[in-house]
Amino acid sequence: MFLSLKSIELVGFKSFGKKTELLFASPIAAIVGPNGSGKSNVAEAFRFVLGEQSMKSMRSKKGEDLIWGGSPALPRMNRAGVKVVFDNSKRLLDLDFKEVVVERVVHRDGVNEYLLNGTPVRLKDVIRLLAGANIGGSGYQIISQGEADRILNASPRERREMVEDALGLKLYQHKKAESERKLEETGINIDKTKSLRREIGPHLNFLRTQVEKIEKARELRGELATKLNDYLAREHAWITQEDARLTEEVRAHESELKKLTAGVADARGKRGSSSDTAIQGLSAKLSEREAKLAEARRESERISRELGRAEGALEATNVTVEQIVPVPHVRQFARDLDAALADAERAGDPASLRSVITDVRNRIKAFIEGLTGIAPETNEEVRQQVQTLSGSLDRVQKEETALAGELEDLRRKIAEVRESGFAAERDLIELEAAVREAQGKLHSVQAARASIASLRQRFEEEVREGIALIGAAVHGWERAEMPQGALSEERSVQEKRRRDIERLKIKIEESGIGNGEQVVTEFKQTKERDEFLARELVDLERSAASLKDIIAELEKTIDARFHDGLKHINEALKNFFAKLFGGGAAKLFVEEPRRRVKRDVLDEEEDDEDEIPEEEELYAGLSIDVSLPRKKIRGLEVLSGGERALTSIALIFSMTQVNPPPFLILDETDAALDEANSKRYADMVRELGQKSQLIVITHNRATMSAAGELYGVTMGQDGVSKLLSVKLEEAEKVAK
Repeated sequence: MFLSLKSIELVGFKSFGKKTELLFASPIAAIVGPNGSGKSNVAEAFRFVLGEQSMKSMRSKKGEDLIWGGSPALPRMNRAGVKVVFDNSKRLLDLDFKEVVVERVVHRDGVNEYLLNGTPVRLKDVIRLLAGANIGGSGYQIISQGEADRILNASPRERREMVEDALGLKLYQHKKAESERKLEETGINIDKTKSLRREIGPHLNFLRTQVEKIEKARELRGELATKLNDYLAREHAWITQEDARLTEEVRAHESELKKLTAGVADARGKRGSSSDTAIQGLSAKLSEREAKLAEARRESERISRELGRAEGALEATNVTVEQIVPVPHVRQFARDLDAALADAERAGDPASLRSVITDVRNRIKAFIEGLTGIAPETNEEVRQQVQTLSGSLDRVQKEETALAGELEDLRRKIAEVRESGFAAERDLIELEAAVREAQGKLHSVQAARASIASLRQRFEEEVREGIALIGAAVHGWERAEMPQGALSEERSVQEKRRRDIERLKIKIEESGIGNGEQVVTEFKQTKERDEFLARELVDLERSAASLKDIIAELEKTIDARFHDGLKHINEALKNFFAKLFGGGAAKLFVEEPRRRVKRDVLDEEEDDEDEIPEEEELYAGLSIDVSLPRKKIRGLEVLSGGERALTSIALIFSMTQVNPPPFLILDETDAALDEANSKRYADMVRELGQKSQLIVITHNRATMSAAGELYGVTMGQDGVSKLLSVKLEEAEKVAK
């Protein structure tokens, strides 16, 4: 027979204060020794290392009680450890090792350590590994002292659990429990996922609406980009053209203004110097000629008076000139003529002067003719005087005429100079008017340039606004080709384009979205999150359905294996029971299903209406029907102590036949048997030893005889359990 259990090592565990190792080389090993020597501690060591958590099952209250407490000869230890070595050459355990070492250590602070081949692991890992090999730390596999009839005393539910454990259903139940736990977690995750989707839903709808607005805004931005690029290209070209044209006009107007300004300065210089100088020179000559004319006029007046008087003397008949016209009279006549000339001169009118001169001539002529007719002889002198005076008068008159002509010429020249000055003034005025006109044109062109500068500033603002609305796409105008005739179109057409663009901007602004990249990103992330949750929900629901199927399949498997195993157990039980009792029968049967609450309900005294018990489930336990030979009364309650022990043994042995565990540990299960039943028990042990490795703790000679090797356990005065290998005869002595 293949031996799975190679050894067990105890260090500081209970009474084994020193390192103790038991090697198992036989299918059946017996541990013997007097009462109190520590034999049962070996069985409890197996419970401990295989993962037992109940301190009560190991006859302790806390983990510290499992550690060697010390004696006068050996101080106490701070930890207790048990190590079991399995032969895994046939892959009894699901590990790729020929030998598997399971070790458990407990410290005085209650901390437990679990190791597999020296590597720290979890208790869960140990239990799962052992369950795969139909090995457990409790139940039917290890029957401790005084627990032989535990299966009889157990409740139907506990009894069913023990049977399920014996049938190897623990692994399935563990898988079922894991699946149920996963299903519960999956259900929680489903609820959480649904809750998250419910939370995300309104926000996702809001974001979707916003994204729709953003998409509409993007369409508007696309339209805006097209129109804005066309507008900006046209506007930039027109502004550039107009600015160049106006700049050239400014230069032309500035040049013209410069010339006109120079002409004004020149005209002002001429008006203020040459004309005034000329007028002053002519005025001086005029004054000089006027003085000479005045003098000539005075002389003419004098001669005229004298001539008058001479002519008056000549008018007298038959008298001599001296008689008729005395000299004083002639002189008076000349003075009268001079006075007449003086009046004419004061008149300042050349025509009047000529009239006066003609009158003077006539008077002189009449005077002379008078003198000749009256006294030709006597008037000869007078006539001569008159002639002389007339000649002087003519000379003076000619001089006056010449002077008058010069005066007239000087006055004309002065008038001409003044007229020339007036013309220069007019030219100056015209030049100044031309300057003002040129300045007006220049100011107008400069104002136009300022307007162009304002348009350029508006253009730049429109570019910046475009960048804010459509980003880098606004720079498309720089690459746009100018349509034919674009620069010659009316500005009203371009203004209409601008108004259309402004309306688009208003629509985009009214959307209240802005660029929206963050919203789109959030929508994508939220949508992806929702889609992920939706997929996860589908996966979780599939997982839940799969887990339900697994649970259902496990339940089906467990139920099938349980009922099939129960059938085989009852067959073995019938055989073992008949052997032990010499007849009779015993049978396990399933009770009617009953409700089982997963957890206790709160005490009624708490009266908490919010607290409700967890969902109940149906559970069917196992009961035992016993019929002893030669007894009409049936049932466990009528069995004696020995009968109960035999029934328990029969049931335990029957359970091991269906799914034999790698090893069984029986701690004094034969203590209550008499000699006859002990022999039957020993025979059954030998039969069991063919399927499972047995470690029996016993005082019974018949049981010892079935063992292939014996270990004796003794305890000295130091309180430390010691191990020794003994023969059967020695074992009988040790066991007493």
